[in-house]
Amino acid sequence: MARILSIDYGLKRTGIAVTDPLQIIATGLTTLHSKELIPFLKNYFIKEEVELIIIGWPTHWDDSATHATPLVAKCIKELAKNFPAMPLKKVDERYTSKMAKAAMLEMGLKKKDRRNKALVDEIAATIMLQEYLRALSA
Repeated sequence: MARILSIDYGLKRTGIAVTDPLQIIATGLTTLHSKELIPFLKNYFIKEEVELIIIGWPTHWDDSATHATPLVAKCIKELAKNFPAMPLKKVDERYTSKMAKAAMLEMGLKKKDRRNKALVDEIAATIMLQEYLRALSA
């Protein structure tokens, strides 16, 4: 089996998480500057087999678009252009950043570490991927 890759895309930073090859465990991979996403993925796909990309789709609680929705839509177009054979799914990303911050608190991270927005993005991508895997097995 191949990995599933999760993207929490933002204006400045993008958090990335992946599954193990058996698609059992979701693990944070990295956070990078959003402009580096496509080159990073090109390099990653050479090294690792990935069968699906999931990307967080930002919406309000009433399913209306957020300020970030057009940004993510543009990213999806770039992904489709650069990786036309790679399946891509949008997943609900509501509350993943809040969940990431709560998880960091539960892990006992110091306040300084909890302010690390790059870590928040990576954990949010991991949470999205865990939720996706959970939905698949339900």
